[in-house]
Amino acid sequence: MLLLYIPLFPFSLPMHPILSSFKYYPHFTRNYPSNMDYYTLLTLIIILPLSFLHFYRRRNHLLPPGNYGLPLIGETLQLISAYKTENPEPFTDERVARFGPVFTTHIFGEATIFSADPDVNRYILQNEGKLFECSYPGSISNLLGKHSLLLMTGSLHKRMHSFTMSFVNSSIIRDHLLVDIDRLVRFFLGSWPDRVLLMEEAKKITFALTMKQLMSLDPCDWTESLRKEYLLVIEGFFSIPLPFFSTAYNRAIKARTKVAEALTLVVRERRKEIEQGESKDDILGALLKEEVEGGRLSDEVIVDFLVSLLVAGYETTSTLMTLAVKFVTETPLALAQLKRSRPVTCGIRVTSITWEVVHGGRGQAYGTGYHDKLAVEPTLKAPKADGTGYHDKLAVEPTLKAPIGVELTLKASGVTEQENIKARKGDKEALVWADYKSMPFTQCVINETLRVSNIIGGIFRRTTSDIQIRGYTIPKGWKVFASFRAVHMDDQHFKDARSFNPWRWQSDTGTTCSPGVFSPFGGGPRLCPGYEIARVSVCVFLHHLVTIYSWQAAEEDKLLFFPTTRTQKRMPINVQRLVANM
Repeated sequence: MLLLYIPLFPFSLPMHPILSSFKYYPHFTRNYPSNMDYYTLLTLIIILPLSFLHFYRRRNHLLPPGNYGLPLIGETLQLISAYKTENPEPFTDERVARFGPVFTTHIFGEATIFSADPDVNRYILQNEGKLFECSYPGSISNLLGKHSLLLMTGSLHKRMHSFTMSFVNSSIIRDHLLVDIDRLVRFFLGSWPDRVLLMEEAKKITFALTMKQLMSLDPCDWTESLRKEYLLVIEGFFSIPLPFFSTAYNRAIKARTKVAEALTLVVRERRKEIEQGESKDDILGALLKEEVEGGRLSDEVIVDFLVSLLVAGYETTSTLMTLAVKFVTETPLALAQLKRSRPVTCGIRVTSITWEVVHGGRGQAYGTGYHDKLAVEPTLKAPKADGTGYHDKLAVEPTLKAPIGVELTLKASGVTEQENIKARKGDKEALVWADYKSMPFTQCVINETLRVSNIIGGIFRRTTSDIQIRGYTIPKGWKVFASFRAVHMDDQHFKDARSFNPWRWQSDTGTTCSPGVFSPFGGGPRLCPGYEIARVSVCVFLHHLVTIYSWQAAEEDKLLFFPTTRTQKRMPINVQRLVANM
């Protein structure tokens, strides 16, 4: 999720955008000269440092080119305006075209170095804790708690990050978590009415999954009550952290208190169980046994840690579920391939004697005339006559016809992916790891959803010393923003980047990514520890959704990216059950 923040200085003059490079705030007193009015003084305060800054930059810090925008507010309004639409790219595109992929701007109260360069982004991620440190808004820091994984640094962060990954790695998911993921997804899908708000239903599922993994709790009235309080906490993440000024932040603080009190009761009850010789094999159980600097973790530390993991496992995964459904709904060929072997008619003008259609079955036919229709998918390849490779583009006609007498080689690549799994297992049997690994096209859909939606649009960091990047010097203490979205939506890195095309991720397309180009889960020491379980959860959800229901969009809905990635109307859909039993 893109972390955006607008600081407020209600009792003093906010600093000018340029002056922010020195972290300098003018301090006014009542003793300024009587013959000099306020505006003259203000002009001197701004103009003199600007002149010095021009000299300072040229002699000491060659900053990336850019624009500071309007006084005080910089380019914040332009950025917010762009991200409140379905197409926020112009904000970045215009500046990259003018200044290059690394440029200076002024957003949310601070001069900021904005990177749309994958190599620079990777450099920032890999040097976390060395040259860069986390920089989050006060609202998020306050609501998550000072002991949250997001705010930990140094050796403690490294230890607790590894601790978290040890509970959500592939072997743990395969042997312990997958059965609960499958069971809970079935449970929630089984109670759907004819019309649902998909984003809300996805949030119920992911919250239940996270509570089960953290504390071995199944869905109940208590967990649903906790989830509603959690929604209020998350709504406060992007508010001004002043309770008397922001009603959203005030509600979030109160909700956070209720969440902390509820989780503290669970922690204390579990401590009593351990004293009585009882224990559960979950993250909370391990936290209660974890020792730091010779002592056990306090209730406060454990609660803050649980709160941060609930955010990580709840909000982003539910958004991924929702948007995957939205994109395949809007791309019928992708939905058809995800669901079943459904004939798709399209055409190809054959320019060589032997030719290949990717994604189908295999067969031969001889005689005279033409085949009327063939069930194929849109990725079509024809080998060149000289045997050096394949034609890149083929003329597509309304109906695919192949001359009879020509051998047709059709490669099977998951056209019947989910229905084949369903037919093999029946309605009652739970999915296992082998089923998850046999969903290659579903993985393609997930990759493309991550790339296009950019649920994590980028990360803010702050320099801990003067940094040399691309021939420029970024001073110590400056904020930098590594934009994953700018890279993911760049045609230089992904062909036709602004179109949803899950086939680009298939192994036989030759699509490869250089390091740092595709980074939906971040990277470096702060790589999202739950990236694998997020994929598994979405795969299981999509499998059961497409094999149990058909659906149509109930209303036109659009995608927005501020303050978080979401659909405007929470994705209302009408559903029809395909089978009698789950």
